[in-house]
Amino acid sequence: MRHITSHLARATQAAVVLLALQAVNAQANEALARKHGCLACHSVATKIVGPAYKDVAARYAGQDGALEQLQTSIREGSTGKWGELAMPPHAAMPPADIKKLAQWVLGLK
Repeated sequence: MRHITSHLARATQAAVVLLALQAVNAQANEALARKHGCLACHSVATKIVGPAYKDVAARYAGQDGALEQLQTSIREGSTGKWGELAMPPHAAMPPADIKKLAQWVLGLK
């Protein structure tokens, strides 16, 4: 019984650590979005000027090449995907930041 209790305790600790890491990662990527000015037009849950990030994640869910498509839209901008307003290009944003942001957005539920 002590052996089972020990495994349960370790599994619980691992789950807590994973949840904490996910929360830190989400905060870090939201901070990255803030740093690059993305939150002036977008938010996680509600439409501002551009779509809510959760809506973007839902639209791209399960699509092959979604990460690459979203990275291209961030880097080059887009027109007509979410209405008449264009999203300006962010060509000066470091590619690593673009990838992190795209992964974060696509991971939102």
